[in-house]
Formats: sequence, C-alpha cells, structure tokens
Amino acid sequence: MTRAIVFAYHNVGVRCLAVLRAHGVDVPLVVTHEDNPGETIWFDSVAALARLHGIDTATPADPNEAAFVARLAALRADYLFSFYYRQMLSPALLAVAARGAFNMHGSLLPKYRGRVPVNWAVLHGERETGATLHEMVAKPDAGRIVDQQAVPILPNDTAHEVFGKVTVAAEMVLDRSMPSLLAGTATLRDQDLSRGGYFGGRKPADGRIDRTRDAWSVHNLVRAVAPPYPGAFASLNGAQLRLLRTFWTGERVLPGAPAALLVADDALRLRCADGGVLRVLEAEFDGAPLDASGFARRFGPGPIALD
Repeated sequence: MTRAIVFAYHNVGVRCLAVLRAHGVDVPLVVTHEDNPGETIWFDSVAALARLHGIDTATPADPNEAAFVARLAALRADYLFSFYYRQMLSPALLAVAARGAFNMHGSLLPKYRGRVPVNWAVLHGERETGATLHEMVAKPDAGRIVDQQAVPILPNDTAHEVFGKVTVAAEMVLDRSMPSLLAGTATLRDQDLSRGGYFGGRKPADGRIDRTRDAWSVHNLVRAVAPPYPGAFASLNGAQLRLLRTFWTGERVLPGAPAALLVADDALRLRCADGGVLRVLEAEFDGAPLDASGFARRFGPGPIALD
C-alpha cells in the first residue's frame, strides 16, 4: 500500500486528505496547525477528519527541526503532500518521501505564487483562477506541474466564494491525478516563472480604501477582503466606515473625487472618483450596521465624501 505523510490545514486540507483516503493511501501522520484563538476560524478542521480516520496528528512549532524530520524519515513514506499548510518545508524534510513531495496551490500556476492567492486574484480583477498540484522544490510554488483546474471568478464573487470554488477544483485535481501518481506514470511539466509573479501575505490594514481609485478597483478590494476576512474600510465624518459587500453593475455618473456615499433610488451607493457607482449591500459605520435609511437619517441623502 502506498504511504504518504500529509501536511494540511483549512478546507483544502480537509478535502484533499479525504481524496487520499478514498484512493486507499495509507496516511500514518497528518501534520497540521493549532487553531489561533485570535483568528476567525470559519473553515473545517483537518485534525477532526484525521481523528475520524484514526490517523495520528502532530502540530510542531517548526516542522523543519532536525528531530521532527528524523521522525518523519522513520515513517518511510512514498509521498509527502502539502495541502494549505502554512509553513515552508525545507529540502531536507521534502527528501524524506521516496517518490516525491507535492503541494496543492490555490491559483493557476505560475500566476499568483506565494500567499493568499485567491485574495490577490480577486483584488486584481481576474476572471478566473484555480488549483494546481505541483512538485515541491526549495523555491516556493516553483516545481513542475502535475495538473490544474480552472474556475471562473464572476464580477460580484467575493474571495470567500471563490475560495469555495478553488476547494472543489483542488479536490478534482487531486482525484484526477492520483491514479497516475500511484502508478508512476504522471507526466510533469515545467513552469515558466516569467509568466507569473510572487505575492506576499496581506494584513487587515491593507483593506484601507483609496478614495481616489476607480469603482472597479474599489469593488475588487471590497470583495477581496469581505468577511470572513477583515473587510475594507475608510473614514467618514471622522468615524470608521466598513464596506463589507458591494455590487458592480457598470453604472456610471459624472466623475467626482473623492469617493462619496449617497442614497439614490432607496439604495446606499458609493460614487467613486471615476464616476463609477457601486451599490453598497452591507456596511458598518462606527461599529453599527449601516443601510440607506440609517444613512439618510444621519446624513440626509448625501453625497458625503470619504475622509
């Protein structure tokens, strides 16, 4: 029976671990993360699924520490898989797998290598993204590609919704790839790294809205960081405004800088600097929900410029 060590976290980790077990792969150990109490845990638990399968788990602070690498080497695994595990794995650790180490990445490599690829793809207004199973090498997300699956990004999809599509794509890619991997007949292809770029992690502060940007750019920011992520924000009359969901129709009026909130046709709207108008579906002002009627009671019909 083929044996694999699995590093996994998040929904992609859960679904891909399930695929391995469905293909009869023996998994002696799942390496995962302790949930961070300061993080909103909206995703499923890899550790819980491992327990259902009777698989041992480990949550090392540093998986690359020599003693832990020696522990993994003693398991004599054929493969090592990484499914949304959050730490880099060293070449010494990758080498413990006799037949190779493979990672599932949430983009169509070589595009969006690095951190939070789904959020970056939405932020940049991409029309598609996907999942890629690739060989792990010392350089992150740079190894040869086994297979990939594209999914569409619709104009009003949030990053959370796109992540759900990418999770299904990851499951499809792995399920499709396992027979050839197990048989040793998989054909891997090199990446042309010049056709993509590397992106770092994002912080809550990166959600600040630039009031001079065009409507499409503002909309992409809002949906890229919409809940369960921290959300997009700006200042309005000296208090914090959070835009949690906007709707894009391509509506335009005369340009007006900076961006401003107003009520039109009984709906809360954001007029952006280029004249593009976004319908605001969900917002908070000074910590409380804000809709068209609440805005009108407080400010009148507007427009009220973002600070």
